[in-house]
Amino acid sequence: MNEILKLPFYAKLTFIIIGLIGISYIFYVGQDILNPIMLAFLFAVLLRPVVIFFKTKLHFPHVLAAITSVTLFVLVILAIVTFISVQISDMADDYNKIERNFSAHARNVQHYIRDNFHISSRDQKEYLDAATDDSMLEGKKIIGVTLVSFTDTLLNIILVPIYMFLILLYRTHFMLFVAKLFKKEHHYQLKEILTDIKMAVKSYIAGLILEMIAVSVLTSVGLMIIGVEYAILMGVITGILNLIPYIGILFAGILTIIASLTGSSDLSIVIGVIVVNVIVQLIDNNVLVPLIVNSKVEINAFVSIIGIIIGNSLCGITGMFLAIPIIAILKVIFDKIDGLQAWGYLMGDDLPKTYVWRKIKFPLYDYDSEKPTDTFTVTTEIPAPIFTETNTNKEENINRN
Repeated sequence: MNEILKLPFYAKLTFIIIGLIGISYIFYVGQDILNPIMLAFLFAVLLRPVVIFFKTKLHFPHVLAAITSVTLFVLVILAIVTFISVQISDMADDYNKIERNFSAHARNVQHYIRDNFHISSRDQKEYLDAATDDSMLEGKKIIGVTLVSFTDTLLNIILVPIYMFLILLYRTHFMLFVAKLFKKEHHYQLKEILTDIKMAVKSYIAGLILEMIAVSVLTSVGLMIIGVEYAILMGVITGILNLIPYIGILFAGILTIIASLTGSSDLSIVIGVIVVNVIVQLIDNNVLVPLIVNSKVEINAFVSIIGIIIGNSLCGITGMFLAIPIIAILKVIFDKIDGLQAWGYLMGDDLPKTYVWRKIKFPLYDYDSEKPTDTFTVTTEIPAPIFTETNTNKEENINRN
């Protein structure tokens, strides 16, 4: 009879750290292979209800349902890309106007620096020329890296839909493979983990899409009100970049300010753009995220930021996007395995989100007002899948999930 070896805490911690380092190294070395697979997995989970709809309501064969779902997904992405490309092409025609307005703002800034910091325009120009010379030395390297990155992006764009189709097609096969890795007495716990991972990922991705649409609409309306040209384009770009937490909105704000120069050199337009972005972010962080995203996946901001930084270091922009879903998956696994619950708790967020004052709810981040919860689980009423090889109707059992 096998005996269970109990290790001291420091030994367990050492193995966990070594495991995390090993996983990080694998992601870093194999990012070109793993990134499109992870993206395809996330989108495949999101498209699973669409596949089920085509199979149950329209009676499509499984292969045709998967192909149709992926095709619709690709068409939606192509429509968004086409819209952005056409709008950017129109904006390129206003390049001379942007350059002229930018020069006017630059002169105003130079005059302000000269009057308040007593640095002459000539000295400022010398500083800028020195900085430009240093940047030009790295120009060839930047162009080379950009071309390589662009090539990799094109390859991923082609591979992701293919992987999505294959994941949807072989879903049952993959789940049975995972079941074979564990003994039968662990299958019930495995079913719970897989079900919770699916619900967490699907809810998170769906929440991000709803948040993207809401941010795009709010930003577009705000930019229209202050009179920015290409308001809809910049609203859509802001919504897309907002998918990268904490960082994407900064790039979106810079792009919007540049786009505002197509209409006027008035400084009030630039200030208006900043105000619109701040207001939209306040609404997003205090209304949309708590209602749409955070209610689905409870990950605290500290772990989220660290995960985004690590994701960027390992896999670039794709890693930043994948960081939160991967952390959510790890949290679900940690919450279900004895000995790892503490790590799941560390990733979670038990701070009370609101307090009521005169029937009005306000954001609240205070441990004293409400006792923190002790458990962090993703609950679902959907029955877990049944793993079996003898059942001839395996796929229908999975469909109920």
